[in-house]
Amino acid sequence: MPLSSTSRLVPSAYRPLFAHARFRRLLPALAASDLGDGMSVVAVAWLAVLIAPPGRSGLVVGAAIAAYALPGVVGALLFGRWLRRLAPRRLLAADSCLRAALLGCVPLAWAAGVLHPVLYVVLLAGSSVLHAWGGAGKYALIAQMLPPERRLAANALVGSSASASVVIGPALAGFLAAVVGPAWIIGLDALSFAVLAVQVGRLGGAPRAAVETGPDDTGRPAAGLRLLRGQPELLGVLALTWLFNFLYGPVEVALPLHVTDDLHSGASLLGLYWTLFGLGAVVGGLAAGALSRLPLWPVTLGIVAGWGVMLVPFGLDVSAGVSLVCFGLGGMIYGPFTALSYTLFQDRTPAAWLTRVLAVRGAALLTAAPVGTALGGPLVAALGPRQVLAASGVATIALAAVAMATRGRGIRREGTRGART
Repeated sequence: MPLSSTSRLVPSAYRPLFAHARFRRLLPALAASDLGDGMSVVAVAWLAVLIAPPGRSGLVVGAAIAAYALPGVVGALLFGRWLRRLAPRRLLAADSCLRAALLGCVPLAWAAGVLHPVLYVVLLAGSSVLHAWGGAGKYALIAQMLPPERRLAANALVGSSASASVVIGPALAGFLAAVVGPAWIIGLDALSFAVLAVQVGRLGGAPRAAVETGPDDTGRPAAGLRLLRGQPELLGVLALTWLFNFLYGPVEVALPLHVTDDLHSGASLLGLYWTLFGLGAVVGGLAAGALSRLPLWPVTLGIVAGWGVMLVPFGLDVSAGVSLVCFGLGGMIYGPFTALSYTLFQDRTPAAWLTRVLAVRGAALLTAAPVGTALGGPLVAALGPRQVLAASGVATIALAAVAMATRGRGIRREGTRGART
């Protein structure tokens, strides 16, 4: 098929991105690292089970999963003094190199027969300590290389890659585990980050103005928080996103128990729920590129409310078929949220502050879903899984309503202040 015919198959919002040489080189490397992380969702826990002492599997699995994500919070808060002056591409490269090196040690230690659970958790924790900065560097790099009108579409492509990895990665890991084992799957994840580090290094330098420090930047970890306190809109986006993820947390606990206790089914049905959610999120995320002309805040709040609406039927004793459709539609509605949230931050944050603010954002959000998940266990025990799913939906709708009212009040206050001046 001629190139011109192929390009016509690409939606118009995305064509300029594939014509942009630097972004076109970066996207496949980001997709590879997303796929590597998608496979590691299965491999990290599976390997923990294999190396755990008898009777300690639960403890080792929990520690391994936490170590693969949560140290990013510590890194975001502690390393700002040294990392705040780095260009976005250097932040992304530093995170990629660290993950490639330490995750690559996992299969080597496994092959050498020295992969003790403590060493495993230490390697996982070390690999993730810069991940909030790496995520900040990724989206700051997108903001740096593209004009504002292209950022939403670019964020949508990157977010859809992450959503697709949730669908493809675990399935691919299940297939590969029978062939090479979970330790070597983590090695493939390490290789994917090595590829990303090399590709980021080939992108070339950035304009100096984009990496200078912002006003009153003392280098302390709280500097990004101070900026957020001075920017009510950014603080509102962060609070909305944190609460949205927090209210999602109980769903991860309640859904498996809903499948087993309420629907009396097994893992295949649970897998189907998450597959439909992931596919919906990919479709919805790609559709976000067409939302560039719509007001970002109303669309974002509509997504929050729409996800909540899709959870409410779980409490109405509907059939599995109806709830599967709702969950898939919920994924489609949720799909654009990440792209829209990052675009709001990119558009409203001074370029000199963007990596610092995005690192604070990433660190804060790393705590949201785990806290919600921890709360989900007692709630399910007290109310039942179906009721928790519905309650999460109702609370999410209420969150959207409160956020809409708060934003409307803020707009009216600004209008009144402007009229007085």
